[in-house]
Amino acid sequence: MILWRTIQKKLRSAPGLLVIAAGVILFFALVYCPRVVGASAAERKLPVYCVQRDGKYCSLTFDAAWGNEDTQQLIDILDEFQIKATFFVVGDWVDKYPESVKALSDAGHEVMSHSSHHDHFNGLSTDQIISDLRESCDKIESVTGIRPTLFRCPYGEYDDHVIAAVSSIGMTAIQWDVDSLDWKDYDAGTIYSRVTSRVQPGSIILFHNAALHTPEALGDIIRRLLQDGYTMVPVSQLLLTGETTIDHTGRQLPA
Repeated sequence: MILWRTIQKKLRSAPGLLVIAAGVILFFALVYCPRVVGASAAERKLPVYCVQRDGKYCSLTFDAAWGNEDTQQLIDILDEFQIKATFFVVGDWVDKYPESVKALSDAGHEVMSHSSHHDHFNGLSTDQIISDLRESCDKIESVTGIRPTLFRCPYGEYDDHVIAAVSSIGMTAIQWDVDSLDWKDYDAGTIYSRVTSRVQPGSIILFHNAALHTPEALGDIIRRLLQDGYTMVPVSQLLLTGETTIDHTGRQLPA
């Protein structure tokens, strides 16, 4: 404000200073222009939260990090509806339950990486992240014969250097836009309502294996989504092919 008043006084006595005033105005216009701010924000590296799809497609995903009480039950429910899902598994979980990893793969579900030890990736260096990912992928591939191409960050935590590290080895980081919050041990009705009220075309839905009421809710959720015209596919089939971009909300779009 003081700067502007000074410029105004000088303008009255020195018309030639119009050039200076114009420069100041242009500077502020550029700094605070929404397009410039938006461009800066768009440079942030994001995982894929959801996908722009013309049809009503969505993906069911399950994180497997600790228990294994209901993996076969989840396989059976999905098989009943002939639905294929994506399971993001931790390397330590693969070590403990290789037979379940193989059962998931044999049933036609995607088995992707959820890290080796479920560490906080924001606190790891780029080299540590890459080493962790390769270790987890080696373990999964040794059981399934298929090397993972997708990764979900432990705790859903990430920053630019995490996403850049994931991308540097040809993997795609996957988040979610529909959270069942089943890990909070919500009852089946609450899980059902949270999911079915939030799904949109291109949604990625987050569940967890070993969550207390997920098997109880899953069948009804699938029935509702089918009634609403949704086709449920693994994440790799939900993602767009060719040149793509990710907007500021994490939605994958055609480039």
